[in-house]
Amino acid sequence: MSAANVQKLCESTREKLKSVIGKMELFLNEHALPQLVAEEDEETLHFYQGFLSDLRHLLVFSEMSYEKLGVALRRATFDEAFAQKALYNVYHFGVNNFFYPKNESYSEDGRYAYTGQDAIRFRKKPVRPARDIIMEITKVYEELRDDLAYYENDYLTEKRMQNQV
Repeated sequence: MSAANVQKLCESTREKLKSVIGKMELFLNEHALPQLVAEEDEETLHFYQGFLSDLRHLLVFSEMSYEKLGVALRRATFDEAFAQKALYNVYHFGVNNFFYPKNESYSEDGRYAYTGQDAIRFRKKPVRPARDIIMEITKVYEELRDDLAYYENDYLTEKRMQNQV
């Protein structure tokens, strides 16, 4: 991948992260546990505790990646290795944490990915705002996953091969 392509990928990735960061911040600033938990049962409480925890972690990972990409793009001379590492981290800490949240309040069901239906399935039926935030940012994380697929395995394989030479 050429330095120019890496730089363009950094720019587009940064813009996509900016959009999801804004949406997650707005949601987290407007919604707290008492607003989301309509039923007072323990299972619902645990569901939303995990949901909010996962969303906060995703926000932090996304903000850190956004900043690192900004550093890569602002440098006087573009450091391709630094940028590649930043893109790798977007994939592994941002995209993976979106699609595989620690508390598993939702998951992606690949059977629906090509049907035009929503591929995200919630463990428990969420209130509308909680469902909406995930559905709003899903498309962006899907785009990031497609854009950064190289960083899933090929990037590390290439790095290992370079170290063996």
